[in-house]
Amino acid sequence: MRSVLIVEDDRELAELMRRAFEAQGIAARVVHTAEDAYDILATSVFNCLIVDVNLPGDDGYVLCRNLRERSGVPVVFASARIEPDARIRALEEGGDAYLSKPFSLRELLAQVKALMMRPDRKQEGESATLVAGPFQLDFDARTVKKNGREVSLSPKEFRLAETLMRNPGKSLSRDALLAEVWGAFAELEPQTVSVHMSWLRSKLEDDPSHPIYFKTVRGEGYRFDTFTEDSHQ
Repeated sequence: MRSVLIVEDDRELAELMRRAFEAQGIAARVVHTAEDAYDILATSVFNCLIVDVNLPGDDGYVLCRNLRERSGVPVVFASARIEPDARIRALEEGGDAYLSKPFSLRELLAQVKALMMRPDRKQEGESATLVAGPFQLDFDARTVKKNGREVSLSPKEFRLAETLMRNPGKSLSRDALLAEVWGAFAELEPQTVSVHMSWLRSKLEDDPSHPIYFKTVRGEGYRFDTFTEDSHQ
């Protein structure tokens, strides 16, 4: 299920937004400060953030700036600020969209849905499966099959396989994988990725010591390759 994190200190507005998202089948969690957002983003991954600019402590701009050092998750700013350059600054800080308060919940939902339908994310009406090489990932059931046979993966292993398979041929660093799989502010050693990659290979590779699909890229991280005869040579 898709999910959003709402970072809004107006509790009544935050609750209205939460209900609106959940009515659309989108899971929503609410925090009221940037510091609370850092905590939850250390253990959870979301498809989009809705961030108020005027937060106590770190404001929304600082939150987004810190997030952009670790993750490319879409961020929608929601602000009552009226200065003419507020929208420009929101984009400069790494935001994907800016809504001025008061805004309609319908507009917010449309904006968030549009951002979650970017090419690297599953779109409405798109198949809930990803097929690459001998693997088939079912996002709704959270299962993976290899050559038609189901393989049992832990939630983190599934998310790791999904992240790599959504980016075939692209090297992803351990830090990037930590952010995508464990959380943007996860306080874990990059070696955590290596350990889980080892477990993933033991389940999905014919010869885990000589992986064909889930490869190590020396000095960079890991990459998923769809196997071809050329890659076996």
